[in-house]
Order: sequence, then structure tokens, then C-alpha cells
Amino acid sequence: MRVILAFLTALVFSATAFAVQPDEVLKDPAMEKRAREISVELRCLVCQNQSIDDSDAQLAKDLRLLVRERLVAGDSDQQVRDFLVQRYGEFVLLKPTFSAHNMLLWLTPALVLILGGIGAYTALRRRPQPAQALDDEEQKALEALLRRDRSAS
Repeated sequence: MRVILAFLTALVFSATAFAVQPDEVLKDPAMEKRAREISVELRCLVCQNQSIDDSDAQLAKDLRLLVRERLVAGDSDQQVRDFLVQRYGEFVLLKPTFSAHNMLLWLTPALVLILGGIGAYTALRRRPQPAQALDDEEQKALEALLRRDRSAS
């Protein structure tokens, strides 16, 4: 049982090791580290919820190789990201940038919370107020009506 548990634990913690193949790894450890940092931020266009570093899709492998090629060619990290955004659109970024053309994407959660708060406040204000106790005059009038009602029945 312990062997199986140890195997499953190792499997879970080494999931990212399955995506990057040994033939993709750069010989320079610093360059490989840069490539990994960039590829963690890029979305696999096939899987869409995984980074290209985690994905086993062929397109993710092609993108990982492209990142490494650009780094070897001398591009900075930002130049590599800009190249991929220019080629595939901003969707390739797992965390989109805050800019005018995607402001709605960033502001929608705040707008929903604000509008929901206004709606809840309005609904609570429109709620009927609890009945207040009758004063002596109203109590006597009520008793008189009830007596008249009983005697009529």
C-alpha cells in the first residue's frame, strides 16, 4: 500500500515533467529556466486550460520549441511573448494584459458585484416593515368590531 501511495504522490508532483520532452530541453540551464518561465505563462491553444509547459498536445510542443528557438536567437523574454501574441493573439497568454480592448474582461466581476449589491440593497429596502403595536384607541376600536362581528353571527 505504501508503495502505491508513494508512486501516486510522485506521479502527482511530477506531472509537469511529462510535458517537456528531453529532446526539447536546452543545454544552457539559465536559458532553459527562462524558457520554462515563459512557457508557464502561455496557454495551450488545444487544451485551453493548461500552459504549454504542462500540455502534451503537439501544438504545445511546437510552441515550446518556438519559445526556445527565439531565446537561442537572442530575443528577450518580452520579445518572445510579443512575438507569440502577434502571431496567435492575446488568447495565448494565460493572464491577459490590462488594456482598453479587454477592459470589460477585467471589470465585469467588479460590475457584477456592485450591481448585485445595489439590487440586494433595493430588495431589502422594499421589504414590508413589521407591524407596529396598536395604541389604546385602535385596540378599543378593534375589540368593538370583533364584538359586533360575533353578535352578528
